[in-house]
Amino acid sequence: MRPSLGTLVQSFFTDYLPMQKGLRLASIRSYRDTIRLFLCFVSEQRGSRITILALDDLTFERVLEFLRHLEQERGNSVRTRNQRRAALNTFFAYLAVRAPEMLAICQQVAAIAVKRTSLPDTNYLEREEVTALFRSLPRRGHLALRDRSLLLFLYNTGARVQEVADLRFEHLELKPPAKVHLHGKGDKWRTCPLWDETAKHLQELLAQRSTSPRDPVFCAARTRPLTRFGIYKIVRRHGASFDTHGPKPRRVSPHLFRHTAACHLLDSGVEVNVIRSWLGHVSLDTTNRYAELTLRAKAEALRVCELGSAISAASLARVAWKDDKTLLEWLNSL
Repeated sequence: MRPSLGTLVQSFFTDYLPMQKGLRLASIRSYRDTIRLFLCFVSEQRGSRITILALDDLTFERVLEFLRHLEQERGNSVRTRNQRRAALNTFFAYLAVRAPEMLAICQQVAAIAVKRTSLPDTNYLEREEVTALFRSLPRRGHLALRDRSLLLFLYNTGARVQEVADLRFEHLELKPPAKVHLHGKGDKWRTCPLWDETAKHLQELLAQRSTSPRDPVFCAARTRPLTRFGIYKIVRRHGASFDTHGPKPRRVSPHLFRHTAACHLLDSGVEVNVIRSWLGHVSLDTTNRYAELTLRAKAEALRVCELGSAISAASLARVAWKDDKTLLEWLNSL
């Protein structure tokens, strides 16, 4: 018996996305928004209620019309159009398995090209700005320790805001060497080291209340876990004065701390594959983007390559060896 459209949509969201693909709630909601927009569009085009739509109504032509509608009538950007297209691709690929008679249409949908678009600007805070931001944080008040610990944790780990919202006491190991286990995209776990200062602040924060392993680390009122929106508001409240304006505006947000952590790790000479693991990137290409942001490294490279530069390769090597404290200690131990 051929499954109905409603049955397939329901199983797509209740089984395929969370159980088979292991997507988190925020990702599932993104798919939900796309499918809801698409079904509403098809319903309007067909002139009928959504409840009586059938698989035969999901034609290749309507998918194309929907993508044009997003740009021309809703005013969505090319990047948003591409994101919606990717979600539809996943949905139609699922339909091809559950309803093989849809295979030809699903193949046509899969062949819809991605529109080219420039990469979005990825901003970050300079080290001096990070120092100034932390100096500006209040040191007194019943939320001062929580807010300072939260921002320090974001900068230390480069964690996604949802990963911080989901953080529980059992995910922390605060005895040296301190580390945290983060539950990221695709139901994947990763481990990040914690600075001594971060571990100290977290210990002080947790000492303020009795905790069980499943209790949230960062709480709102009445020990309720902070939501991703609550975390965003806290970061905005403390970081708004560090926003920049002009041709390339920058808005301080939790994700800006993620970019900042990546760029500062790169500036410190941390290998790009380590940064990839640190941030939980699936593709190394995502991590490599941060190499384009380190203007300081570009300026230094330009100065070294300039004709007549007094800096030689040998002197650079000596500086690098001298600054590597770990390497010197190892050499001294021989």
